[in-house]
Amino acid sequence: MKPEPNNHLQALSQAIVQGLVDEAGPLAEKAVAAGMKPLQVIEQACVPAIEEVGRLWEAGDYFLPELIAGAEAMKAAMTVLQEALKSSGQSLKSAGRVVIGTVEGDIHDIGKNLVASMLRASGFEVIDLGADVKVERFVETAEREKADIIALSALLTTTMLNQKRVVELLVSRGLKDKFKVMVGGAPVTEKFAREIGADGYGESAVQAVSVARSLLAGRGGNHD
Repeated sequence: MKPEPNNHLQALSQAIVQGLVDEAGPLAEKAVAAGMKPLQVIEQACVPAIEEVGRLWEAGDYFLPELIAGAEAMKAAMTVLQEALKSSGQSLKSAGRVVIGTVEGDIHDIGKNLVASMLRASGFEVIDLGADVKVERFVETAEREKADIIALSALLTTTMLNQKRVVELLVSRGLKDKFKVMVGGAPVTEKFAREIGADGYGESAVQAVSVARSLLAGRGGNHD
């Protein structure tokens, strides 16, 4: 007997929530093979699943390994589904384009990598510049890539000032209204974010996604 389409959705959703990275891709393939539209699979299985992973993390029921596994499972499913969308001549509407990196002088990237993964899992296009990124490079990349958001991570109190320098460079070049700036990292606070003129602050990777969404709510993107 052929499995019901809803069973495919349920199995994929559970795989993402449980962080079953090796199973998520094949389950997404099965859902498409069963005749389900890729967008339907994304909207009805993937998005609710990654939101549930975020909810469990916020509630303290999930810890860092579960959060990372959920994001990786989502990524595996989305790789399959985006390929299926391309084959059918459709494309997934981007939630926004984000340039992200750890600021100059700071080589810490675990938190930044997690934020990038969660953003990708939530439908954002992410240009990850890595760690120890020069101030000018953030601005130049955001302009070239027609980004919506510049996300700046700092793990040291001494490098937090480079988050401020990025905002100052945007202001001096008359670009501050063109991009939303998000900051985060262990020593960073909401108060500091406000003081330097950033538009948003994310205390965790999950919070960073909701802040990014709220910053772009009702706003047309910079890209085509």
